Amino acid sequence: MTSDSITFYGAAETVTGSKHLIRSRAGQVLLDCGMFQGYKEHRLKNWKVPPFDSEKINSVILSHAHIDHSGYLPRLMKHHFRGKIFSSSATAELLKVLLLDAAGIQYEEARFANKKGYSKHKPALPLFTEEDVFLALDHLKHYPYGKEFKAAPGIKARLHRAGHILGSSIIEVLIGENNPKKVVFTGDLGRWDQPILRDPEFVEGTDVLLLESTYGNRLHTPAPIEALAQALQETFDQKGVLIIPSFAVGRTQEIIWMIRQLEDEGKVPVMKVVLDSPMAIDVTHIYCTHQEEHDEAMARLANKEASPLQTQKFAFIRAPKDSKRLNDLSGPLVIIASSGMMTGGRVLHHLIRRLNEPKTTVLLVGYQVPGTRGHLLQEGAKSLKILGQKIEVKANVVKIDGLSAHADQNEILKWLKGFKQPPKQTFLVHGEPDSSAALKEKIQTELGWNVDTAKENQTVEF
Repeated sequence: MTSDSITFYGAAETVTGSKHLIRSRAGQVLLDCGMFQGYKEHRLKNWKVPPFDSEKINSVILSHAHIDHSGYLPRLMKHHFRGKIFSSSATAELLKVLLLDAAGIQYEEARFANKKGYSKHKPALPLFTEEDVFLALDHLKHYPYGKEFKAAPGIKARLHRAGHILGSSIIEVLIGENNPKKVVFTGDLGRWDQPILRDPEFVEGTDVLLLESTYGNRLHTPAPIEALAQALQETFDQKGVLIIPSFAVGRTQEIIWMIRQLEDEGKVPVMKVVLDSPMAIDVTHIYCTHQEEHDEAMARLANKEASPLQTQKFAFIRAPKDSKRLNDLSGPLVIIASSGMMTGGRVLHHLIRRLNEPKTTVLLVGYQVPGTRGHLLQEGAKSLKILGQKIEVKANVVKIDGLSAHADQNEILKWLKGFKQPPKQTFLVHGEPDSSAALKEKIQTELGWNVDTAKENQTVEF
């Protein structure tokens, strides 16, 4: 190798599969190691041999624990990666929960597919196993924000708060000893003045910037607490069931926070709320214990005797038998369960049971990747195929905006204006083509920066 470079192996002109490989004369560092999600053509990439030599990578640095940024790690171990995996402290703790849950879901889906015979593969297999997860976790090392660490020979790095989910980080990489080149990767950039977490941190400058663009063509509406209140009130009035498919990390905790706030202010009737997700339960506990991540409001509540992340009639559902008993309950009832895009998890069983009932409301509270069941519902699907069954949609489907943990166009520009001088090169990642194109034009028009949209398998020399 004659020069330093970066290659985009995922999350280029799409949102998922985050993998950006830095190659220098001395070492190689992979920024994120995410799974592809959504359309089948994307998911199939998870099964292919990686387009890089896993054994030559010195380390992986994770921006955060979401599966589209971390979920390929166990698969990478199968391809003989044996370097270090770096993250923040909270990400390291979340990672064990999320990866083991992903392995369990894949095992169960493969077992169910083999039992029902609806898979084209004989036998159906999981992408990775718990053994692969534990092997990856053995290579994990965490650092606090702001502390520099050696990522590879001749490559150093440090993490800054991104404000997206607990432990989320902006990654700063320094390549070379004398007059090092700097690469900054935003991961998923968060928002300002959101519940629970501190705001994103600014970065003063960089040579190369990898900038997320998920909401690059949109502006978030104000926090939809009124829309949530309306859904809760209607569920109570008609003695219905409100199903909230929710991401176990971040979104679930925010939803619980908002329901608690509405109850405390007397704006909604108190009704039974259940969190039916062992992973989300574990994550909620982690959220409460990592006080270094808390904003002022969360810190005040965390210091009180009552849990800051429970409602008045709240239940944690861990055991499968208790989850099945929810099928027999009538409303009013709120069920929060993962996964947020309905790609797996216990929410699928609740949808099979209740999606064909008019008194059911499905509340979509986050971005739905094209190709997922969540996106199909959002677009008005009349039926869904779930675990080999065709389920008619008679439920009321409501989408509320404004809950995204991603910065919108204005918030991204706010963060960019914290730079003292523009990067020499800026590449947009983690966005659908329309989002990236709109953000590119906005940055060029308002800031006059040199901006390009990253393309999959594209290599850029510094």
